[in-house]
Amino acid sequence: MTIWILPIEGHEQRYTGQWLHHLPVQLAQAAAARGVPASVIQIEGEMPPPVPLAGAFLDFAGTNIFKSTQIAEVARRFQRGEVMPGDTFLITDAWHPGVHQIRYMSALLHIPVRLIGLLHAGHYDPNDFLGRIALQDAGWAKAMERALFEAYDFSVFATQAHAELFRAGVGVAADDQRVAVCGWPMEYLTAELQPHLGQPKENIVLFPHRLAPEKQPKIFKDLAGSFPEWRFVACQETALTKREYHDLLARSRVVFSCSLQETLGIGCYEGVLAGAVPVVPDRLSYREMYTEEFRYPAEWTASGEAYLRHKPALVAHLSAVLDRVVSGGYSLTACEQQLSSFFSGADLYDRVLAS
Repeated sequence: MTIWILPIEGHEQRYTGQWLHHLPVQLAQAAAARGVPASVIQIEGEMPPPVPLAGAFLDFAGTNIFKSTQIAEVARRFQRGEVMPGDTFLITDAWHPGVHQIRYMSALLHIPVRLIGLLHAGHYDPNDFLGRIALQDAGWAKAMERALFEAYDFSVFATQAHAELFRAGVGVAADDQRVAVCGWPMEYLTAELQPHLGQPKENIVLFPHRLAPEKQPKIFKDLAGSFPEWRFVACQETALTKREYHDLLARSRVVFSCSLQETLGIGCYEGVLAGAVPVVPDRLSYREMYTEEFRYPAEWTASGEAYLRHKPALVAHLSAVLDRVVSGGYSLTACEQQLSSFFSGADLYDRVLAS
C-alpha cells in the first residue's frame, strides 16, 4: 500500500512548513511500528511567490496554483499506473479542488482508493474567511463542502468542537462515522521547542495569532495600555523565523487569545511547551482543551463592543494572572499532559493505515 500525502504549501510562519518535513517521516515510522507494509510518497506543488492577503498566511490565488499542480502530478501517477487499488490519499487541507478529480480517476480507471481529508476551516464557521464571504453568497460554499464531505471516506478534525461546528454547518448527522476526531500530527513540537527552553523569562504577554479580524488583535493591543510594565507583543507584526518565534515563546511569561475562530490553537500549546501560561476564552476548542484555571468567560471578548463593556473584569483577571505568574504560582505539567493528546497523530495514523 502507498500513502499519498498532498500537503498544504509550506510557510515559514505556519505549522505547514513543519508538516512538509515531519508528517511523511512520522507516518512512515507509524507504519513500521504497526507492522504495516506501506510506502509514503508526498506530492508537492509549484510554489508561486507568496502575496498573502491581509490577516492571512496564504495568497488565495497562489494556493490554487499549488493545488492544481499537485493534482496534475497525481493524474500523471494514475496514468503511469503507480496508483494502485487500496492506496490511501491523505489530503492535509480538505478544501482541495483535486479531491473530486481523484474520485473521478479512481472510479473510471477502476482503481479503488481511500481519501482522508483534514479540515482546518471553511464556510461552516461564520468567523472564518470563507464564512465571512459566504454571508453574502452562502449557496456555492455550502454545496462545495457537502460535496467534499461526500467525496472523502473520512473528514478529520482536531477537536470535538470543530467537528460539531462542521456537522451543524454542512448538515451531517451526529452518528455519521465519516466524521473523525483525531487530533493533529504535531508530536514533533516538544523536541523542536526543547533547545529554546531555559532562557530567562521576561515580562512579555504574547499574541501568537494572525493579525486577522477573527483573532481580534485590537482587543490585545487595547489591553496593553492597562499594563505599562509588561510588553504586549503580537508576533506577526515582525517577520520572525520559526527559530526566532520559538525563542520569543521561551522568553514570554503568558500567551493570550481572544479568538473567535480557532481550529486548535497551536500557538497557545507551543506557549505551554515553552513555559508560558495560557489565557484563553471559554469557547471553541479551548473549552475541551484547557481547564477552568486557564479560561476566562467567553462573553468578555465575544466582540469588540462586548470587550469594552467587560474590559474592567478582563483587566482585573489578567492582572491577577500576571501577579501569579511572576510569583511562580502556576504549574503547567498537568496542562501540558492534557493537551498532548490533541497534538498527537496516533489516532490519525491508525485510520490512515487501516486496511
